[in-house]
Amino acid sequence: MIDHLVLATPDVDATAAAVRAGWGIEVVAGGSHTGRGTRNELTGLGGSTYLEIVGPDAAQPDPPFPRPFGVDDLPEARLVAWCARPTRPLPEVLAAVSALGLDLGPVTEMSRARPDGVELRWQLTFPLLGAPNEGTVPFLIDWLDSPHPTASLPHQASLTTLHLVHPQADLLRAVLAELGDTATIEVHQGPAALWADITTPNDPVRL
Repeated sequence: MIDHLVLATPDVDATAAAVRAGWGIEVVAGGSHTGRGTRNELTGLGGSTYLEIVGPDAAQPDPPFPRPFGVDDLPEARLVAWCARPTRPLPEVLAAVSALGLDLGPVTEMSRARPDGVELRWQLTFPLLGAPNEGTVPFLIDWLDSPHPTASLPHQASLTTLHLVHPQADLLRAVLAELGDTATIEVHQGPAALWADITTPNDPVRL
């Protein structure tokens, strides 16, 4: 159910290099998000979960709007959001979550080309980065007919636990119940925050 974690950064190259060296793993180029001014590098976290390192793409002109995930305002890399891949169609899940009192926003079509030329297309909602959620509520994705990114990624690290703190913990638990497996997620009550415990070939990492 956890599709990927989003590590946003002002410098993709520097952050990817730090993850390679600190974790002792491979990180590979993902691709550019054309028109949005960002690109990413990726590494698997076991199964169908991966880490996305996303930040400004110097090969693109500055977009006429803020780049996704608040990367324009970040002084350093930070885990800002996570993405869930529901087991049911997105409209059905969005309706169920809306009935709980939470609006996850509209569904948007997106695409990017992998370095090998394969074009990926998907549908997603955008993360709720502002108060009171601060990225703890997942944004949703449907990869449609595209190959899932994890099929071509190294998996030398693995996600142990994703920790989510939310001022309405019971609401967040109810939202997660609509999405599928939550075995690797712990929900806590309190001011919004998120972090992930990851096993790597080097020391365990808290991201």
